[in-house]
Amino acid sequence: MTTHERTPLAREEQVAGKHVALGVSGGIAAYKAVEILRGLQRAGCVVRVAMTERACEFIKPLTFRALSGAHVIVDDYAPDNPDPIAHITFSQTVDLFIIAPATANIIAKFANGIADDFLTSTYLACTAPVLVAPAMNTTMWEHPATVRNLRQLRADGVHVVAPDAGEMACGTIGPGRLSEPEVIVAAALDILRKPVKPSTDASDGPKSDAVKTQANDFTGERVLITTGATREEIDPVRFLSNRSSGRMGFALAEAARARGAEVTVVAGTTTAPPPRDARLLHTTSAGKMHEVVMSEIDRATVFIAAAAVADYRPVSRSPSKIKKSGGPLTITLEPTPDILADVARSRRPDGLIIVGFAAESDNVLQRAREKLEHKNLDVIAANDITRDGAGFERDTNIITLITRDRLDTPVELPLMTKLDAAHRILDEIARLRQERMARV
Repeated sequence: MTTHERTPLAREEQVAGKHVALGVSGGIAAYKAVEILRGLQRAGCVVRVAMTERACEFIKPLTFRALSGAHVIVDDYAPDNPDPIAHITFSQTVDLFIIAPATANIIAKFANGIADDFLTSTYLACTAPVLVAPAMNTTMWEHPATVRNLRQLRADGVHVVAPDAGEMACGTIGPGRLSEPEVIVAAALDILRKPVKPSTDASDGPKSDAVKTQANDFTGERVLITTGATREEIDPVRFLSNRSSGRMGFALAEAARARGAEVTVVAGTTTAPPPRDARLLHTTSAGKMHEVVMSEIDRATVFIAAAAVADYRPVSRSPSKIKKSGGPLTITLEPTPDILADVARSRRPDGLIIVGFAAESDNVLQRAREKLEHKNLDVIAANDITRDGAGFERDTNIITLITRDRLDTPVELPLMTKLDAAHRILDEIARLRQERMARV
């Protein structure tokens, strides 16, 4: 049975009875952890809860105890704690450890191996996959220290559901608000559905499921990825652009590096943290991105076009700011260079694999197939940007994979994190590479 043929019942049976540890740290969004707990329970999971002392100032342990039916651990040295080594048994008898909300402080402690309370000690003792859902002020989220700490956690194999953008309790507007509980639950369930192969090298530390099962299968590949939005200037102040954050392309870079590839990322405007250990080339316009890609493509063995490139640009850029006249403003546009098509036209006969994306709002699969065939691609990832959890500025995606050799059997993937979706795309690339090598 293929992924897209599974029934909702079968999918729920995959996680029924799974044990989940839910850690709650001290942020204003702590109350949303109740919805996460209930969502996991509806899927059939058994959930235990642990809290930091600061979290108890926002919501009481009694709430979680009433809903989970189990003792809520705050201090494993407390007289009422029934387990004297709770940080070991709590962490090593579960299938997934979730921290939501994860404050900047708890993220920093995790990234640097600090174990000064029950939650941080549990993280260090945990042998299960770990999922963190950050929530904090926008300035804290964008601070270099937080970016660095999250990069380290991702490198350690931790799954991250990035926060949403919006208005927060402090009045700030921007990224940092805890992602919606249903998105966090969906990411958790997707992790729980995957088979986990335990690491054979204890010194490696915790790894994500995909890294455990697929490490180093991209050794020798040179992956070139475009990501982010392009900006087409109208005048020195204004430009045409879109909402792409760069998350999908950065997730692909992170996944490819974890699997042994040499990675170069050509990035337009982005708001997501860049990946670790990837070569990063910054661009702005579609024309500049086209120029950089064509200068790099001869070295690549895999090209993945994840950038949201503007289709049109102004024919001419005003050298000075256009003043408001009170009447209509007419801007004449012309097509931008087609990066994906030009890469395909310059394809060498030495096995370059080309992957595109089709972000559509209607006739998604039909338009994705047409794009794959018209531009001579090997793989295309189609996503309906109108669906909840998919599209721009989210840490999750819902994609359907179509390959040239299996046009009539698309693989429809469920809601999952963009990092996990990246690994599924890489799985298809790895399959195509193996089949090509077998034919040589």
